[in-house]
Amino acid sequence: MKSSGTICLLLIIDCLYVKLILSEIIYGRGLIKFQKLFVKELVAISLVSLFSVQAFADAKSQAYRLHNRLTGVPPTSDVLSQMETLIKNGNPKGAALKAIDNQNFYNLTLKNWVKRWTNVDHSPRVPLNDYVATVIGMVRDDIPFDQVLYGDHLYIAAANTPVTVPAYSNKDNKQYETLENNFVSLKDYLVHANQSEVTGIKDTAGVITTRASAAAFFSAGTNRRMTRFTFINYLCRDFEAVHDINIADFHVRRDVERNPGGDSRTYRNQCVGCHAGQDGLGGAWAYFDFVGDQLTYTPGTVAPKILKNVLYKDGYLTKDDSWVNLWADGQNAVLGWPDKVSGNGAKELGMMVSRSRAFAECMSSKVFELVCIRKPKIASEIAEVKTLADSFQSGDKFNMKNLFAETSVLCLGE
Repeated sequence: MKSSGTICLLLIIDCLYVKLILSEIIYGRGLIKFQKLFVKELVAISLVSLFSVQAFADAKSQAYRLHNRLTGVPPTSDVLSQMETLIKNGNPKGAALKAIDNQNFYNLTLKNWVKRWTNVDHSPRVPLNDYVATVIGMVRDDIPFDQVLYGDHLYIAAANTPVTVPAYSNKDNKQYETLENNFVSLKDYLVHANQSEVTGIKDTAGVITTRASAAAFFSAGTNRRMTRFTFINYLCRDFEAVHDINIADFHVRRDVERNPGGDSRTYRNQCVGCHAGQDGLGGAWAYFDFVGDQLTYTPGTVAPKILKNVLYKDGYLTKDDSWVNLWADGQNAVLGWPDKVSGNGAKELGMMVSRSRAFAECMSSKVFELVCIRKPKIASEIAEVKTLADSFQSGDKFNMKNLFAETSVLCLGE
């Protein structure tokens, strides 16, 4: 039986923990001063009263913290009781799924986690958009998450949304901003639509071909940004991590100088390591651009920006949307690519990426870091994350709810 002082101390710690969670969810990891303040408060309390590890070990405390981590808010007394019972009965995953059923899992945790994937700065301080809404809807509806990069999915506001919202537009983000500004439950008022029917684009590739994604990664440049951020967000690797100067450079485009600074060795020993691989994949985006505030798709006609800046006339000339993954061999074979490593267009490329082993491990690692508020540190945790990736990719058929629930149980006793 805990003393009243210990119970009060636990409540204070939980309140401070919620403050930290909310600071991460709402403001991102940049709020260093807030986090330092949290640590100082926690240390001060610890110095005032020492308590045993067992004080955190009971089912009610575990249920309380589990709910906070998954939703960012405390549970109601009824939900807390249900979760406590599930944990006592040896079903902590069931308790986690109970927490996930709370609308704040979608409106706070999931929304602000995914927002980072939608912009080059990895900032959560951006408005709700069609990219984020589509991920939320797919998780809610248990759509296999590998389809996030190739499925014909788009989530829009339901007809019975309790506030008046603008219709979905290919040219603006007003519908989603209205939903967010009015605190509409995304769990309850998002509905599925076939993206190709709403946008008129046939080569749909999940979130890749949403308007928000196009604004961030197809605008300006030559669409290389889309390849890079697909790797960062879904393979947990920037190009430096897959840099390989040993693969053939026959797909490096004409806008890449072969003699930078008057020294061809710079190209051969540095530039080719990224360009050979990414330009091999870049054909997938050949028909895409972001013009006039909307994603454009011109099948059969390569976007003019991809053909400009001829610095080496004998470089690769993009003529269609064919692509090949030259990183499938050599040192990057370890990413576990599927059998099909060449194709045409965005959908087929997205399918290859999301069916790689690296995709499953990346999602598993990202979820662990979100719900445990840290990266896996010890060998057993790293092994558990890989085991979760196994289940996610095969047995669970890319079910994100199960991945969240099972992962949160790993740090239940913290």
